[in-house]
Amino acid sequence: MTFAPTRRQGFVSALATLIAAMLIPSVVSAQQAIVPLQLSFSDPGARSMGFGGAFVALADDATAAFANPAGLTQLVRPEISIETRRWDYSSPYTVGGNVQGTPTGAGIDSTSGLRTSASEHQSTGVSFLSIAWPGENLSFALYRHVYGDLEFYGETQGLFSGDGGCCRSRFSDQQMASKLDLVNYGIAAAYRLGEDFDIGLGLVYNDARITATTAEFMWDEDTPESFLAPTSFLPSRSVLTEQMAVKGKEWTVTAGFLWRMSERWRLGGVYREGSDSELSNQVVAGQLVDFGVPPGEVFAELSGVSASFPDIYGLGLAYRNPDGNLTVSLQLDRIEYSDIPASIPLDDQTIDDATELHIGAEYVFLGTTPIVALRGGVWHDPDHQMYATVEDPYTRAMLPKGNDETHFTAGLGIAMDRFQVDLAVDASDRANTLSVSAIFAF
Repeated sequence: MTFAPTRRQGFVSALATLIAAMLIPSVVSAQQAIVPLQLSFSDPGARSMGFGGAFVALADDATAAFANPAGLTQLVRPEISIETRRWDYSSPYTVGGNVQGTPTGAGIDSTSGLRTSASEHQSTGVSFLSIAWPGENLSFALYRHVYGDLEFYGETQGLFSGDGGCCRSRFSDQQMASKLDLVNYGIAAAYRLGEDFDIGLGLVYNDARITATTAEFMWDEDTPESFLAPTSFLPSRSVLTEQMAVKGKEWTVTAGFLWRMSERWRLGGVYREGSDSELSNQVVAGQLVDFGVPPGEVFAELSGVSASFPDIYGLGLAYRNPDGNLTVSLQLDRIEYSDIPASIPLDDQTIDDATELHIGAEYVFLGTTPIVALRGGVWHDPDHQMYATVEDPYTRAMLPKGNDETHFTAGLGIAMDRFQVDLAVDASDRANTLSVSAIFAF
């Protein structure tokens, strides 16, 4: 095997030189820190979720402040809207295995191909809160919206490469953790241009906070036996720790329109400007390698880099039957995820832009007291996972392409004169969401 050091100092010096050579571009691109992008930019509210997120052409309650501000003109009384969501995320990552070559079959070097796992995270909280004041031709709303609340933790150990017969190499083992919080505060206004056409405009204050830490370790001892054994992530074997932070507090613009083409058909559209955030990166020395600073001290850092969140374009079409009890809605959302890697920039990884298709329907039992509505929907969520664009097997192993997902939604609504409560669930392979929202009219 390639790892059979006779003098530790020689091995460590060679390792330090190699890591230092690889680290400079790594710090610039922040490629070591893993941030799983389990984001959904669907509209808030359990009613919208029940429709499969196809709400931009409806936007007929207080959640219109975010979904499509032009819809605020449809309100007849002031409304307060509140939503609570529970998110269940399953974020996949690479645990170990072989990036290329044949395993030895000994210890943890026994897998052909890659071993994967998933980080599970659940969170519950108030995801949307708004108050809306309708006027004869001009309406206003204030709101707070939580885009994402996600934590991730994973470990890779035993990622090998090379021929199992003689020449095997093992990449450094890693512990990875990240936390993502995206919250928006907005003010929206809508104006009725004519009997059938409304426009809306919103100013949004974006509060984005993302932190990610990747700590690299060598296996427990400089022996062939330890080379093939699990890692204990001993502090004495730590190589370095990379710490990335994204912080953004910026105002952006949202604009929308709503056109009642006929008594039965509506067309709506919305544009949401992506915000810019500041990215910073620090690399801290571990105990195993001498980087010229004491262990725990920063020896490389980067700050002042702008990272952009994606622009979003939505277009929707809705139909309501003559009896008024059946509504069908369709929506296309274009999300420019490639804005994220392009803004840093990254030359070895990217994210594909995505076009989401949302379809939903609602049936209302108009003869009941209170009024009851049943909803169902489905939407296509294209892969928007960061993936490698280079042939390097390690980068490709750590940043593989993801998979498209199909989300299925169902919802229930109960409406009285001044109060409405809605429940909905959105289910997919990697993310499940439960929503409960209420609207008070006064």
